[in-house]
Amino acid sequence: MNKQDQPQGTPMKTIPPYVKALSGSLGGVVEASCLQPIDVIKTRLQLDRSGTYKGIIHCGTTIVRTEGVRALWKGLTPFATHLTLKYALRMGSNAVLQSAFKDSETGKLSNRGRLLSGFGAGVLEALVIVTPFEVVKIRLQQQRGLSPELLKYKGPLHCARMIIREEGFLGLWAGAAPTVMRNGTNQAAMFTAKNAFDVLLWKKHEGDGKVLLPWQSMISGFLAGTAGPVCTGPFDVVKTRLMAQSKVGGGVKYKGMIHAIRTIYAEEGLRALWKGLLPRLMRIPPGQAIMWTVADQVIGFYEGRYIRRAHL
Repeated sequence: MNKQDQPQGTPMKTIPPYVKALSGSLGGVVEASCLQPIDVIKTRLQLDRSGTYKGIIHCGTTIVRTEGVRALWKGLTPFATHLTLKYALRMGSNAVLQSAFKDSETGKLSNRGRLLSGFGAGVLEALVIVTPFEVVKIRLQQQRGLSPELLKYKGPLHCARMIIREEGFLGLWAGAAPTVMRNGTNQAAMFTAKNAFDVLLWKKHEGDGKVLLPWQSMISGFLAGTAGPVCTGPFDVVKTRLMAQSKVGGGVKYKGMIHAIRTIYAEEGLRALWKGLLPRLMRIPPGQAIMWTVADQVIGFYEGRYIRRAHL
């Protein structure tokens, strides 16, 4: 069966964008709470230019030993807030774009339309939500220690105010270009892959009323989340470097996305452009597994109610 074909005789339903937005936001809360320590370790590894950390385990144990266990959840508030808003916008905007790209006569969505919908959703989330929240998160995560009097940024709101005061409002959008490229590419691949794995593995078509079991959603979400980090590693490293540098006290090391890529390659070698890849692979696929497990249950509940009403 072609993956665009739908089972015959089954009532179909287009899921409203608000349902998908709600499902994504709930999934984001659960994901952030579970995976924040891996994100902190990834950020520290990407910012490490002196070889302080020898790897993921060494980085994590060093943070715990020198700063305490709580340091592994640094930046959790902006991270959780940003994931909740990001997934709501991602899922909702993707649903709107998919509706726009569907064939007006058959109502089917082509693979090209699915890719473009995912890319558009990724670009939108990068510009509206991801960039400013990640700038604040990374500035908080790169601070070492837990004593408030020794930290420049006292919390998320204080950090955002300091950046705006010292670097201007656009300081919150440092690293926007690589973030757009990373998120657009990631979401184009992720939405397409998730749909393909659902059909291939479980014969699940969107709108058919079938609710995947949680472990099925986890497998599809995990597999869909693996390709993006490998393809977009350089964009993520450059994004982190650009967001971490402050414009206070003189010039900045990296002038932009292309300059950063060239500088990192010249000074640290090609492999440096994939720094933090392993913790990204430890965070993103499991994160997508968690998010889709929650989201599929919410969407499935809506689909189930529609199917039941359709059969009454």
